[in-house]
Amino acid sequence: MENLMTASEPMTWRAFKNTLIQNPDKFLQFQYAEGEFVHPSFHITEIKQAPIVSVDCGGQMNTWTEVIVQLWEPDVQEADCSMKVSKALSIINLVEKSLPLNPVATVKIEFGNSKFDTRQMYPGELTTEGDSFTVSLTPDYTQCKALTRSQSCGTATSGESCCAPAAEKETAKPVLELVGADAPACAPGSGCC
Repeated sequence: MENLMTASEPMTWRAFKNTLIQNPDKFLQFQYAEGEFVHPSFHITEIKQAPIVSVDCGGQMNTWTEVIVQLWEPDVQEADCSMKVSKALSIINLVEKSLPLNPVATVKIEFGNSKFDTRQMYPGELTTEGDSFTVSLTPDYTQCKALTRSQSCGTATSGESCCAPAAEKETAKPVLELVGADAPACAPGSGCC
């Protein structure tokens, strides 16, 4: 097995595509969990380019672009049908005729089936073995961008992080007034009701 690339950071579209270009005659497969592969009869149903603009909890604007390759397993799976990398590249070329894909965009692979909820994952390790080119997918995780910058989210006046444990606050106990039969009745306008 030859390890072509291991992504310690999200992979760019350019790096992903260039690695495909170097392996056109291999059969393309995607591993989405330990020992679990997308069925060889998968289709690439679409390639999306998503410009993301966000404001994080610290008030900082963030922008990036993602290229999302969507995979689909057909209901009737053809056992002897496997997609070659060259076929995937022809789909990519068809897409790029209409939609120029940002070469520095982050690549994600979108997949789900009856055993695995649909999600977007990063290409992790890219390997070749024999006539196979395997893309191992790794999960995407949420993060607090303000904390990664060692900043507060800006919502607290004391400067503590929004993600720090909340200090226990003493809550006011409700006060109940019991009114007995000998208590004066409420008069209109008195404010008692």
